[in-house]
Formats: sequence, C-alpha cells, structure tokens
Amino acid sequence: ESMAGDQEILRMTEYLSPEGLRVDGRRPEELRMIRCKLGVLPQADGSAYYQQGNTKILAIVFGPREVEVRRKAVHDRAIIKCEYSMATFSTGERRRQGKTDRRSAEISLIIRQTFESVIMTHQFPRSEIVIQIQVLQADGGTRCAAINAATLALINAGVPMRDMVCACAAGCIDGTPILDLNYVEDSAGGPDMPVAILPESGKVVMLQMDSKLPLELFEKVLDLATDGSTAIYQVLKQEVERYTAEMVLARGS
Repeated sequence: ESMAGDQEILRMTEYLSPEGLRVDGRRPEELRMIRCKLGVLPQADGSAYYQQGNTKILAIVFGPREVEVRRKAVHDRAIIKCEYSMATFSTGERRRQGKTDRRSAEISLIIRQTFESVIMTHQFPRSEIVIQIQVLQADGGTRCAAINAATLALINAGVPMRDMVCACAAGCIDGTPILDLNYVEDSAGGPDMPVAILPESGKVVMLQMDSKLPLELFEKVLDLATDGSTAIYQVLKQEVERYTAEMVLARGS
C-alpha cells in the first residue's frame, strides 16, 4: 500500500517549479552540497567518507598486497577487486535481496573496470588491490558518489593513478537537462546518465544510459554531467590538499 502511495506522490510531484527550481530548491544545473574526508578508518590502507546531498558513502582500500588466492595472481600486474554493497538501512525501505544483489554486482563490475583503466597496476605484479564500497544512505547518484569515494580512498592508500576519476550524473525532466539527480528526480522515469571523467585530460572513462535521448539533448546532458564531474574534481582536489597539509604538519611536530 505504501509503495502505491509513493507512486501516487511521484505522479503528482512538480519536478520543476514555474521559477525553474527543483524539488529540493536547486537550480537545474546545481550540484548538491558535497562533504568528504580522507583517512576515516586507520585499520585500512586507505579510506574515505563521501557525502553528496543525502547520499553517503564509505570507501575502503586494502593493498597493494599479496593475492589471497595465489593461482589468481597475474605475473605482470595487480588485479583489482571491487565490492559495492548497500547497507540494509540505506534506503529506508525493505527490499528483496535478489534484485539488490544483481544491481550491486553490476555496479561493482563497472567501478572495477573504470579503475582498471586508471590505476598503474603494472607497478605491482602478482598482487591485488581491494576496493570496498558501502552505501550508508542512498538518495540518488550512488554509483557516481561511490566512484568519487573510491578515488579518495585510493589516493589515501597511496595507490598510483594516471589521474583522479570524478563522476557525476545528469538527466532530463520535461526537456530541461538537470544535474546530479536525487532519488525523487531519478524515480520520475526520465533519462539518467552517470558519467566519469579523468579531469586532467577530459577523457570520459564511464558513460551509462538507461533510456533513449534525441542527439542534441544527449549532448547537452553529457556536457552538463562532464561539467558537474569537473566541479566535483575541484572539491576532491581541495580535500586531498587539506589532508596532505594536515599529515605534513602532524609529522613535522
């Protein structure tokens, strides 16, 4: 009954007000508030907390370390393992486990493939790097937030990368491109395009689409997601610089 009620509320929702503001008061091209912190779990080799609006992610990195199952080791590079999971309390609703597991496995694969193209795995032959991502609270944009959290945790672990990976989603409601969709907007059934870029080169390393878009609108939404990812890069970079300065001070004293 509550799900039917939710659907009814979503149907009645006005996603863009006459003034052009969204459900949460943002303008169409505005990101949600971002908070992030490196080194939140001292027992891991690297860790980070990342929050974008009400989406909250914890990323943990172990390695590079010896491969747990020796026969799976690759002689000339490190293998990357990625485990993405959603805490049972993350969505505020009870879910059937099977569907969540399939989605988590798909996102784990996407994140692994994204970082395989960026991490300098050849520097660590016969070893493994494990990325564990836990969604503590979900309010849209979890896969992009997970990539941003993983980037920070890998930097914290000292894993060499060709570039940072920064991700953001954009979509479209009533023909208007909108940036960084929350859960309500994502549930509107419009297109949602998560994009990850390498900010130094501007290269797109991940792009997904869950519905069709006319070409001119596709380009606008892609440009918006890319701009959003670049803006997120500035936030991540600032946090890395702050953390590094803090570590230097701590070692100096």
